[in-house]
Amino acid sequence: MSEDRYTELDRMRFTKNTLSSRLALLAILFDVLFFVSIYKSDVDKYYYTILIGGSIIYNLVFLLAAFLCSEGVKNYKISYSWVLIALGIGQIVRIFILPMNAHNTVNNDVTVMGDAQFIRLIVYLILSALCLFASAYFNIVRSRALTKHIAALEAQQA
Repeated sequence: MSEDRYTELDRMRFTKNTLSSRLALLAILFDVLFFVSIYKSDVDKYYYTILIGGSIIYNLVFLLAAFLCSEGVKNYKISYSWVLIALGIGQIVRIFILPMNAHNTVNNDVTVMGDAQFIRLIVYLILSALCLFASAYFNIVRSRALTKHIAALEAQQA
């Protein structure tokens, strides 16, 4: 192992994993943009259903879980990566629930969600999911490298 790589790995013991944390926070930002865009709409009574209520509750749980994960990955905790992956999958699944349903629904000869808003929401959810997947990936790679480095240090001391 080169001296630069050794130094980089040794430095990880004392620094935070800010890349993974910031990617998770960026995913939250994209979700907030999704949230604002969808809930500012008001077409007839479409947005006063149990589906919207469930979406709001899921969104709150998502925001809390993603923030918790952003704090967890700062300390190279690999278990938070699996939660980030699950949240990313959840963001992809959300595309096929509310946005797709609203885009295909017509109330009083008015489409509940127009094409431009639909595409924007899809982009927000995909970007959020990609940020979550990237955050998880970088945390897994770095956590494993740090764990291996610490094990090597302990083996040297023994």
